[in-house]
Amino acid sequence: MSVKVGILLSGRGSNMMALVEAARDYDIALVASDKPDAAGIAWARERGLATFTQSPKGIPKAEYEAAIHAALVEAGVEIIALAGYMRLLSEAFVARWAGRIINIHPSLLPKYKGLDTHARAIEAGDAVAGCSVHIVTEELDGGEVLGQAEVPIVPGDTPDSLAARVLEAEHRLYPHVLAEFVRR
Repeated sequence: MSVKVGILLSGRGSNMMALVEAARDYDIALVASDKPDAAGIAWARERGLATFTQSPKGIPKAEYEAAIHAALVEAGVEIIALAGYMRLLSEAFVARWAGRIINIHPSLLPKYKGLDTHARAIEAGDAVAGCSVHIVTEELDGGEVLGQAEVPIVPGDTPDSLAARVLEAEHRLYPHVLAEFVRR
């Protein structure tokens, strides 16, 4: 029996697509989004995957997260993979799923937690950037790093050109690390 994974996303979901397409050691039980019109949700529906959407607008955070939690539990989700999910999860939600939420972040953690990672790496004069898959904890981008991929920073790089190359590395790294994580 495969482990059931739930994916949370906010946008087009290219990392979600990579996880779905590489699913061998896990089953995608639910794709959920805080944006009902997210392109990634449409893509998931076209492939017959179960989806859940709930806009957080006008809803207390605890109530919004309770709805997501209920949908994940109903789908039998055992592990959550964040894939471009741009909302900070509350400590209570993270505690409820402790050790069972992973995320992909576009930097070589512990460097450059949070936003604007590519610009920060270029401005610092770093020779390499990259991405990290980590366990989600209450600390932003602070959980155990499960895997990383380096991407060289080349002369003339802009945050956008670097981001495009890092995203390609994310699509290779994330499915591999998720597969290893579910086999633990």
